[in-house]
Amino acid sequence: MSTTSESYLVGLIGEGITRSLTPPMHEAEARRHGLHYLYRPIDLEVIGRPAQDVGELLRAGRDVGFNAFNITHPCKQLVLGHLDDVAPEAAALGAVNTVVIRDGRFVGHNTDQTGFAAGLRAVLPGAAKDRVVQVGTGGAGSAVASALLAAGVGTLHLFDVDPGRATERAAALGRTFPDRTVAAATAQALPELVADADGVVNATPVGMHHHPGTPVDTEWLQARQWVADVVYLPVETQLVAAARSIGCQVLDGGHMAVGQAVDAFRLITGVEPDRDRMRAHFLELLGSQPR
Repeated sequence: MSTTSESYLVGLIGEGITRSLTPPMHEAEARRHGLHYLYRPIDLEVIGRPAQDVGELLRAGRDVGFNAFNITHPCKQLVLGHLDDVAPEAAALGAVNTVVIRDGRFVGHNTDQTGFAAGLRAVLPGAAKDRVVQVGTGGAGSAVASALLAAGVGTLHLFDVDPGRATERAAALGRTFPDRTVAAATAQALPELVADADGVVNATPVGMHHHPGTPVDTEWLQARQWVADVVYLPVETQLVAAARSIGCQVLDGGHMAVGQAVDAFRLITGVEPDRDRMRAHFLELLGSQPR
């Protein structure tokens, strides 16, 4: 255990995040390193503020001594216009989930991509990746899509309720990964694309306590497929439960939640966290057992 006299005040800005497990994960790991660390959720729904106020909240936080903020739905893209600097990987994704305050300046990072990639390597190391369908291309979706392509996905179809956003994201990723096929999917084509895919990924809020349901019709799934979700409250979403029940390999959203927290903790403190310990604590917080 290391010790330091420096203290950290960290916040999480987003909607419906009062029950987030990120604050207790950060605080528990900090205690193991002898750090003074206070992490508080700033739920836009609770304080009655629109997502467009994210910049104002950042500035207010800086002025009262916050060291950093995590940023989640629906602010990961909106926050970009309020930052002084953006790390290259976050700029390429067009989304930020971690803002570190240094000398009064806001520096944006994205740990969603690395967090999802770590879970994919750990849980689905040999999974087929020729054809993957991803639903959702917002802040988390951009990071997940990039992680999938970096992991070797050959053809990635992106679907979004906003077709323009899916088309724009597909074009941007196609430029970054010119040797892959990245295309926007229509609602009409989605059933067939899902049925033909090796893997299906949910990168939308659908499945959260606040947004129950599934992002695709689970009747389209097949046992030979793997299914991944970014939602972790609940960790056993309707999509994950349905996929598991028919024999699919699944990657629950808890892996991404822990992975992004590990990398954000490192950025904020400069201290190397213990990934396995944070995963174990996450499962303890959920009252779940490892799968």
